[in-house]
Amino acid sequence: MTERRRLQEFLDAARVDTAVSALRPDYRALLIAVDGLVPGPGDAGSEALLRRAEAVAGTWLAERQVTDLPQVASWREAYQGFGAKPNRTRNSLEALLRRTPSGLPRVNRLTDIYNAVSVLHRIPLGGEDLTRYQGSAALIRATGNEIFDTASNGETVIEHPEPGEVVWSDDAGVTCRRWNWRQGRRTQLTDSTTSALFILDALAPLTDEALITAADDLCGHLKRLGPEISIVRRLITADTSGAPGTSSAHGLPSENGRS
Repeated sequence: MTERRRLQEFLDAARVDTAVSALRPDYRALLIAVDGLVPGPGDAGSEALLRRAEAVAGTWLAERQVTDLPQVASWREAYQGFGAKPNRTRNSLEALLRRTPSGLPRVNRLTDIYNAVSVLHRIPLGGEDLTRYQGSAALIRATGNEIFDTASNGETVIEHPEPGEVVWSDDAGVTCRRWNWRQGRRTQLTDSTTSALFILDALAPLTDEALITAADDLCGHLKRLGPEISIVRRLITADTSGAPGTSSAHGLPSENGRS
């Protein structure tokens, strides 16, 4: 099986549960599966991107609070919809924007790129190690029995989501709690990651056009991270709710990203 075929099959099996679509019919998930990445520390390209994101965010926040940005306000409302307290558990976009005055984190060039793209396009964006998935990705409302592996004081801790909480998961458990609040350790990106899944979470007022522009920007930066990068994308919306083969119907045909 070719890597591109493997990536496509993974995305075809991904789904958004109808209970999530019922909670927010405006929700869209754009999934990007990538293989052929060459791991490495931050470089001049990722540093320049982070600095641009910090500068752009600074202009937005010079005249308003983070919570006044429409994209942030929409996610705070979504969190309240499943019982989360947005002042205590902030969506990933808000968390990053709040860090821009003192500087975004510098982790490695793969993580730094997607964090910068998240800020620049004002969209929650997560990255995971695709090789650590068991089965495909699913966005569900938790029963409360699912396993989530995290850390506290340097020690591994097993938690469980709240019943009804919106979580990303695979066959082994939760990969990200509260939609895009905290990622688990099992699938986290590392300095040795060569195959990754990126999830772009979109709510109104972010348009489909803006969502695709953010994905294009991310893919453009990823293509420079290896001589043979393969990229496959899929958009899941409320009306498709996880049905395979919907990419082309939504203007996102699978692409061979080899350069």
